[in-house]
Amino acid sequence: MFAPLRYAAFRYLAAGRLVNMLGNAVAPIALAFAVLDLTGSVRDLGLVVGARSLMNVLFVLFGGVLADRVPRRVVLVGSNLLGALTQGAVAALVLTGTATIPLLLALGAANGVVSALAQPASAAATPQTVPAELIQPANAIIRLGMNAGMIGGAALGGLLVAAVGPGWGLAVDALTFAVAAVAFTGVRIPTARVRGAGASIVADLREGWTEFTARTWVWAVVLGFMILNAALAGGVNVLGPVVADETIGRTAWGVVLAAETAGMVVGGVIALRIRVRRLLLLGVTCMFAESFLLLGLALAPTVVVLVTAGVAVGIAVEQFAVAWETSIAQHIPADRLARVYSYDMLGSFVAIPLGQVAVGPVAAVIGSRDTLLILAALVVLSVLGMLTSRDVRRLAAVAPARATGTAPAGPTDDAPVTAPTEPAARA
Repeated sequence: MFAPLRYAAFRYLAAGRLVNMLGNAVAPIALAFAVLDLTGSVRDLGLVVGARSLMNVLFVLFGGVLADRVPRRVVLVGSNLLGALTQGAVAALVLTGTATIPLLLALGAANGVVSALAQPASAAATPQTVPAELIQPANAIIRLGMNAGMIGGAALGGLLVAAVGPGWGLAVDALTFAVAAVAFTGVRIPTARVRGAGASIVADLREGWTEFTARTWVWAVVLGFMILNAALAGGVNVLGPVVADETIGRTAWGVVLAAETAGMVVGGVIALRIRVRRLLLLGVTCMFAESFLLLGLALAPTVVVLVTAGVAVGIAVEQFAVAWETSIAQHIPADRLARVYSYDMLGSFVAIPLGQVAVGPVAAVIGSRDTLLILAALVVLSVLGMLTSRDVRRLAAVAPARATGTAPAGPTDDAPVTAPTEPAARA
C-alpha cells in the first residue's frame, strides 16, 4: 500500500501538496470572517470569494497548456511563490486594518490566477512520480496527506480566528505557500510534452479538447460536478459561516470542517485498500452524501449533527476523488493529461462563482433554510444525472500489476520525452 513512498519525487510532491492543503484549509475560514468583520455583508463575502473563483475559471485552461509545455516542477514552484506574495499582502491589509472590499477583490482575483496555473500541473504530476501499477495507492496517499493537512488547517483556522483574528490565519496561509514551493523543488519528473512544442496555444487547447470530449464518462462527470460544486460553494462556503455565526459559533464551525476532513482520512484509508472493477461507479454513487452537510445546516444546525454529517461526507468524497484521479490517469495519455485536467477543472469550477455570488441575494429573499434545501436537492439531481451515463456506470478500472520497485521510466523534467506515453487502456 505504501510502495509509492519509495520514490523521492513522489515524497516531495506529497509533502508539498500536504502543506498547500494545510494553508488552503485555514484560508477560507479566515477570509470569510475577515470580510464579515469588515462589512457584515453576505453579499460582500460572496463577491470576494467569487472573484477568486472567477479568475480560477478564466485561467485554468492556460494553466493546463503551461503544465504540458513547461516542466511541471517549475510551474509548481513559481505558482507557490506567487501565492505566498498575494496571500501575504491580504494578511498585511487585514492585520493593519487597511483592508477594503475592492482591495480584497483584487488580491483574491490575483490569487485565483496563481491557483489556476498550479492546479493542472499538480494533478498531472502524480502519475509521473510512480510506476503505472502504483497509481491508485499513490493517489490515495496523496489524498491522505492532503486531508491530514486539512484537518490541522481547519482546526487551526477556527482557533486563530477566535483567538487572535482572521489576519493571522491569512498570514499562516501565505507561509504555507512558501514552504510548499521549497518542497516542490524536489519533484523531478519526466517532461510530458513530446511533439508540437512550437504549436500555438489554440492548437494545444484543441488537442486537449479532443481528448476531453472523446470519452463520454469524462464530460458527463464534469457536467454533473458543474452543478454540484456550485451548490456546495454557495451552501457550505458562503451560507455555512453565516449559519455558524448564528448558531454553533466560529470555533465549532472550524471543528465541523475538520470533522469532514477526518472523514476524508478514513475514506482515504478505505480507498487505499479497496479493489473494485467499477471504481468510477462507486465513486460517483458516493456523491449522494454531499447533500448531508447542506441538509444539516438547513434542518438541524447543531454541533453533533453537523460533525456527523461532515464525517460521512468526507468518507464519501474520498472514494470519488481517488476513483476519478485513478480513472483519468489510467485512460488519458500523459502528454495531454494536464490539458484534460484543465478542461475538467474549467467545467467543474465554471459555475462556482455564480453559486457564491447568487446565494446571498437568494437567501435574503427566501431565507437561508430554504436556500440550503434547494442546494441539497441540486446535489442529488446532479449525481442522478451522472449515473444516467452508461459509460460512467460501466467504466472498468485497469487491474494493477505487481509492483516491481523500479522507478518510472523516462528523463527528468530537465529533458524532453522522446515518444508519447499511451494510456494503459482506452475507455
